[in-house]
Amino acid sequence: MKIVNQTTRLACLSVATCAALFTQPVAATEGYFALGYGPNQRALAGAGVAHGFEAMSVAVNPASATGVGHEVQIGLQFFSPRRGYTATGTGFVPTGTVDSGSNLFLIPNFSYNRPLDSGAVLNFSAYGNGGMNTDFGTGLAGCGSVFCGGPVGVDLSQLFLSATYAQKHGNLSWGIAPTLAAQRFEAKGLGAFAGISADAANLTDNGHDISYGFGMRAGLNWQATPTFSFGLAGQTKMYMSKFDKYAGLFENGGDFDIPASVTAGLAWKAHPKTTVMVDLQRIFYTGIGAVSNAGNAGPLGAPGGAGFGWDDVNVIKIATEWKQSDKMTWRAGYAYATNPVGPEDVTLNIIAPGIVEHHFSLGGSYKYNEKSKLDFAVVIVPRSTVSGPEVTPAGVTPGSNIELYMRQFSLSVGWSHAF
Repeated sequence: MKIVNQTTRLACLSVATCAALFTQPVAATEGYFALGYGPNQRALAGAGVAHGFEAMSVAVNPASATGVGHEVQIGLQFFSPRRGYTATGTGFVPTGTVDSGSNLFLIPNFSYNRPLDSGAVLNFSAYGNGGMNTDFGTGLAGCGSVFCGGPVGVDLSQLFLSATYAQKHGNLSWGIAPTLAAQRFEAKGLGAFAGISADAANLTDNGHDISYGFGMRAGLNWQATPTFSFGLAGQTKMYMSKFDKYAGLFENGGDFDIPASVTAGLAWKAHPKTTVMVDLQRIFYTGIGAVSNAGNAGPLGAPGGAGFGWDDVNVIKIATEWKQSDKMTWRAGYAYATNPVGPEDVTLNIIAPGIVEHHFSLGGSYKYNEKSKLDFAVVIVPRSTVSGPEVTPAGVTPGSNIELYMRQFSLSVGWSHAF
């Protein structure tokens, strides 16, 4: 009965976490992927594909489940992105500096790790993979709003539900994680693009739409020596159902799959109390037409039609973990992500400015008894910009310039309990 009650409570908690995740739009930091999926990962700037030590580690590498033990973990991120644009010489887009509203979001995460008598490990995790949110109001110069169609913005949230199975054989661990994905999206104020849409009735202002899909995540971890370990993890493309309400915005009648990604890295135990990590990640946005197709590729919503012009993103993450004492562990990291948006695509990307590059993080864990600890992290992302000419449905505006900008701050807290 005790096991049943415990499982029921954990199931209720996971459902609550999923519901909260699915209603929270975010503006992520690697294009629209999250930097990390829990407080400790964010404290390491998202690094750790070769260094798994907590239940949420499976979000970086499913093989990490083998080194965690019986544990439950929950967390909450207070995320504040500041984004907008400055325009000069434009006619379609209002001139001056215009900031997006909606600057604070709460993003929870949940993970439960359970070793089995057979030596295998099961893990269930719920977390936000990424998203994007902008919210521009009215009362601006010129026609009164961005794109002259009333309040403008997008609201994209992505939720992953992963069930991981992992095993360890000698120095090699492996894990697979069939993953269900759900997306929630809304666009508003894009009526000015109706003339270049294949389905203007399903272009904008149709409320929220939901998309579901499935993919696979997998990973390996090799403990090469007592002080060096290597990790490799990948995610297939998540094949999603179409956003029917936005079939005139996204390429091929509402297709909006989630990109594949791959991460490789190493962890070096430089001292009994200090571990150094380096990860390299690539996110394949160019595999998703709605995201990567050029803005002049054809009508919005058509097969092979226009997209946001995003390039693939490469990320390097460098981090360190220092165990000050049995109770206190400190973490710090830095990540650099390439900007996916080019100068030729800044106009439409006013509503999706996933352009930040540098990420600085600091955090730690305090073990307040033998079984439980509190986790925390702070991430600061300095202002990044990209500039280019105004591109309207009628063409390029001579002498115009639009500079997109974004900076971010987040505070994460969490709780972990070992059984």
